Amino acid sequence: MTAPQRLTDRKREAIIQAAIAEFRANGFDITSMDKIAATAGVSKRTVYNHFPSKEELFAEILNQLWARVTAEQEAAYRPDLPLRDQLRLMLQAKLQMLADDNFLDLARVAIAATIHSPERAQNMVARMSEREEGLTVWIRAAQADGLLKPVAPDFAAQQVQGLLKSFAFWPQISMGQPGLSPEMQHTVVESALDMFLACYEL
Repeated sequence: MTAPQRLTDRKREAIIQAAIAEFRANGFDITSMDKIAATAGVSKRTVYNHFPSKEELFAEILNQLWARVTAEQEAAYRPDLPLRDQLRLMLQAKLQMLADDNFLDLARVAIAATIHSPERAQNMVARMSEREEGLTVWIRAAQADGLLKPVAPDFAAQQVQGLLKSFAFWPQISMGQPGLSPEMQHTVVESALDMFLACYEL
């Protein structure tokens, strides 16, 4: 890679980090491209060279957010391990990611930014559903192995993740509740496992 390309990449990353800081501190509507440029230490023209609009910049941040979500929970199906053990690891990884303050702050910004823009909300939901593939793929593989009932994999994945989010995401996002203690995380995961496997295991 040439030096100018590296500088361009560094500037792009500086813009993204500045935008994350500004969106977290001030919300989507109040944050301006001018302020992002100032925080990043680049010209406004440089910001627009990388991102044609604030919406595009916000979309890139959401992409990185969802990429993190999936990176935390990618797990290939293992026919040699009990379903419960495999699923426990995925749910624990999901809970850890949901407990991350940076993730929660950005999720709050994302939700606030979409409340007044149905189109933006639809784009965000489409991105999220594209990204939560890891568990869906795992459920499909377990079904192919004859260990889970023939439920729609994306439905079952959303269902079990909903069990986690009702304790470890929505109360923190909407009511400012503290994150779960390790004991409560354990309880939530084991309870979700009980319910999922009682419903779908063959």
